[in-house]
Amino acid sequence: MIEDDGHYFCCNGCQGVFHLLSEQGLDGFYSKLGSEKLAPPSQQYEDSSNFDTPAFYERFVKESEDGFSEVSLIIEGIHCAACVWLNEKALINMDGVIATNINYTNNKAKIVWDDDVVKLSKIIDMIRAIGYNAYPYDASLQEEKANKERKDYYLRIAVAIFATMNMMTIMVAQYAGYFTGISADIKNVLNIGEWVLATPVLFYSGWPFFRGMYYGMKTKTVNMDTLVATGALLTYLYSIYITLTQSGEAYFDSVTMIVTFVLIGKFLEVLSKKSIADTLDIMSQHLVSDVQVVQDGKIVTKNVNDVVIGEMVVLNSGERVAIDGEVIEGSGSFDESSLTGESEPILKSKGDSVISGTVSIDADIKYVTTKDYAHSTMSNIVSLLENAMNNKPRIQQLANKLSEYFSTIILALSFLTFVAWYIYSSNFEHSFMIAIAVIVIACPCALALATPVATLVGLSIASKRGILFKEAAQLETMAKADVLALDKTGTITQGRPEVIQEKLHASFDKSLLYSLLLHSKHPVAKGVVNFIDDGSLTCVELQSFQSIPAQGMSAMYDGKMLAGGNAKLMQSIGIDVVSSSENSEFYFAYDGVLLASYELFDMPREDVKETIEKIKKMGIEILMLTGDHPKSAAKVAALVGIEHYETDLSPETKADYIEKLHQAGKIVVMAGDGVNDILALASSDIAIAMGNGSDIAIEVSDVVLLNDRFGALGDSFGIAKRTFVMIKENLWLSLVYNAITIPLAMAGYIIPLIAAISMSVSSLLVVGNSMRIKLGYKDKR
Repeated sequence: MIEDDGHYFCCNGCQGVFHLLSEQGLDGFYSKLGSEKLAPPSQQYEDSSNFDTPAFYERFVKESEDGFSEVSLIIEGIHCAACVWLNEKALINMDGVIATNINYTNNKAKIVWDDDVVKLSKIIDMIRAIGYNAYPYDASLQEEKANKERKDYYLRIAVAIFATMNMMTIMVAQYAGYFTGISADIKNVLNIGEWVLATPVLFYSGWPFFRGMYYGMKTKTVNMDTLVATGALLTYLYSIYITLTQSGEAYFDSVTMIVTFVLIGKFLEVLSKKSIADTLDIMSQHLVSDVQVVQDGKIVTKNVNDVVIGEMVVLNSGERVAIDGEVIEGSGSFDESSLTGESEPILKSKGDSVISGTVSIDADIKYVTTKDYAHSTMSNIVSLLENAMNNKPRIQQLANKLSEYFSTIILALSFLTFVAWYIYSSNFEHSFMIAIAVIVIACPCALALATPVATLVGLSIASKRGILFKEAAQLETMAKADVLALDKTGTITQGRPEVIQEKLHASFDKSLLYSLLLHSKHPVAKGVVNFIDDGSLTCVELQSFQSIPAQGMSAMYDGKMLAGGNAKLMQSIGIDVVSSSENSEFYFAYDGVLLASYELFDMPREDVKETIEKIKKMGIEILMLTGDHPKSAAKVAALVGIEHYETDLSPETKADYIEKLHQAGKIVVMAGDGVNDILALASSDIAIAMGNGSDIAIEVSDVVLLNDRFGALGDSFGIAKRTFVMIKENLWLSLVYNAITIPLAMAGYIIPLIAAISMSVSSLLVVGNSMRIKLGYKDKR
C-alpha cells in the first residue's frame, strides 16, 4: 500500500494514473467509480525505486551544464508521432521536469529534471501510467532489444501471412461461386472458415495496433493505431454480422489484408529506422569501460569514470584509447579513422597527444591523462551526437503539430463519408466499406516520419565524414544560410606560417624574443619560434605578459618593455614602421628600439580553392574576415578565389561586421579556429570550428569539423542543403499522397485492401526518399 497526501494506492501505476487524471482536470472520474476499486496494472515492471539508487545514477545519470540531472531512456511502446507527443506532454507537465525530447526514429528520450523537486522514479511511474515503459539507454544492450522486437514482429507477421495465404484459397472458391453460382450454405461455410482465419490475424498479429489505440483512448488522443485498429475491427464485426444473418458479403479477407500489409510496412519501417540510428550505437561502442593505470608501482584496472586528470595509463597494441592524454613513454602508430576518417596511421611518440576513440595499432605506451573521461573527445562526440538527434528542427515541430490533429480529422471525414454515401445510395454495406477505406488509407506516419528520418540520415552521413552537428536544428539553419564568413589564419590557411625573410636591425639576445614568443599560441609566433630555435636558446623569466588582440604581445624584462607583433603594435609604442610586404610581418622591439622583423607566409590548405568554388555554386556569398594587413589578405584571397574580404579587424570588429550582415537580413555561417574568433563565432547564426581549433572556439561552435579538412566545410553545406530538400520533399510526398488518396477513397474508388497497401507504401516511400541523401556521399571521407 502506498500513501500519498491522504490517498492510498495499491501500486505506483495507480498512483501515477491518479496524478495524471488530476493534472488534466479529470479527477471526477473517482467519484463516478463509486465503491469500485481500480485493479493494479496487469503488467509487472521492475520496481521504479531502482532508478533512484546511487549505482544507477553513477552509470546512467549525468549533470547538465545548468546543474540539473539528465538521463537517456528508451521508451517501449511508441508507434507513431502521437505516442511521442503524449509522452512529451505528460512528462513536461510534471513539476521539476525541465525538458523532454523523444526521437521517434529510435524511441530514445533525453530527459532533464531537477532532482530536488522530482525523483527519476516518479518520472518512470508517469511513463508507465500512460501505457509505456522505459529503461536506460545502453548501446551494448540495444542490439539485444532490437532482436527481441524483430522476433516479435516475425511471429506476428508469420501468423498473418499463413492465415492470409489460406484465406486466398477460400477467396478463390468464393469468387468462382460469385460468377458461376454458389448455394447459401456453402457460402456461409466459407465465411465461417474466413472468420476462423481472420480472428488470430486481427487479435494476435494486430495486437500492437489495439494496444496503441487503447492507450490513446485512455489519454484522449487519436493516433495511427486508432485508424488501423478501428478500420479492421469494424470490418471484422460487420463481417460477423453478415455471417450470422447470412445476408450480404463478408469482408474477412479485407481484415487480414489490412492487418498484414500495415504490419509488414511497420516492420520494414522499424528495420529502416534501426539502420539509420545505428551510427550512434556504433560510435557508443567505441567507448571503453575500463583502463589499466599505474598505482604505487603496480598496474591495476579501473573504471574509466574513476580515472582523474594526471593519472598514468598503460595502453597496449590493439587497444582503444579511453581517455585523452599525452604520451610519456613508448611510441607507435595509431588509427584515428573513427574520428577523422583518415585511413593513414599516425605515429605518436613522447610529448604527442592521444585521443579517446582512436586505436593503437602497434604502440605499447604509457600516457598521462589530460582530461577526465566525461570530457574526453569520444565521450563529447557521443553526447553531442545524441543531443543533435534528440533536438527537433523547427520544420519537424510544424509537422508534428499537423500530425497531432490528423487522425481525429480522418475519423470525422470517415463518418461524414459514411453518412453522405448512405443518404445518397441507401446501401449500408457499400457506404460502410467506403468509410473503412477512408480510415485505412490515411497515413499520419508518413507525415510524422518526413522530418526525423531525413534528419537522422543527414546527421549519420555527417558524423561518418568527420562533421559533428551539435543540434539537428542547425541542419535547417545552415541549409538556409546565404553568407559564409571565413577567418584566414588556421581556417583558410594551414595555420603554420613559415618565415621567408629575416631582417636584423641591431644585435640582441634572441633568448628574449624566444621567451616572449613561447607565451603565445598564435600561429605567427609559432612560425618565428620554429625559425629562430637552433637548440641553443634558453627561456628567461618575463613579467607582466599581455596579449594584445589583433596586434601582438608585450612583456617586461629588467624593467623595460619587450614588444612583438604587427606594424600597428609598433606604431602604438612610438616606432614608425610601414608595412610594404604582401606577406604577414612580425616585428620585435625592446625598450622602444626595433631589433628585428620577420616576413612570413602561410600557405592555403590544399582543397580550399575547390571547396570555395563548390560553396559559391550553392548560391552562398563568401567573405574573409582577418586581422591581417590588406596586402597579405589580398594575396591569400586571390589564391583561393575570394573576392570580398575585410582586413585589420579586431575580435570586436569581426563580431560587429557579422551583426551588420544580420541587420541586412542575412543568415551568416562563420568558420574559425582561434580564441580571436570567439566573438564572431558567437554572433553568427551557425558557428563552425575547425578540428585543430582552440578548446573554447570548439565549445561555442554549433558544428565541429573533426578531421580538420577544409573540404568538410563544403560537405557540411551540401549535407545540410540536401537533407533540408529531402525533408521538404518528404512533407510534400505525405501531404500530396493524402490529398489525392483520401478524396479518391471518399469518392468510392478505393477498396480497403488497396487502402492498406497504399498506407504502408507511403511510409516506406518517405523512408526510401530519405535514403537518397546518401547519394554522392557513400564511403567518402
